[in-house]
Amino acid sequence: MRSAVRFPIQLPVAIRSESGTYQAMTTDISAGGVLFHSESPVAVGSTIEFTINMPGSVVGSSTDVLVNCVGRVVRCSEQDSGPADVAAVIDDYSFERR
Repeated sequence: MRSAVRFPIQLPVAIRSESGTYQAMTTDISAGGVLFHSESPVAVGSTIEFTINMPGSVVGSSTDVLVNCVGRVVRCSEQDSGPADVAAVIDDYSFERR
């Protein structure tokens, strides 16, 4: 059972893991986690760092906000064709005004 409301929003996300650095696109975001599409599958249980540039209009700010997150991959569903769906919980985050 989910404890946080999910917001369907597609934003580019920069991901860093032990296997490398790559770009992905969010599908939805909540206070507790994120679901994104990735060209590369990410191992379940791995720790990832990711950065999302939240537009000011989305967060009610006059400037964009960079959200720096540390999380863990809890699910990775590889597709036959196309990107993998990767779900991660957010363990820690910080905000940077742009």
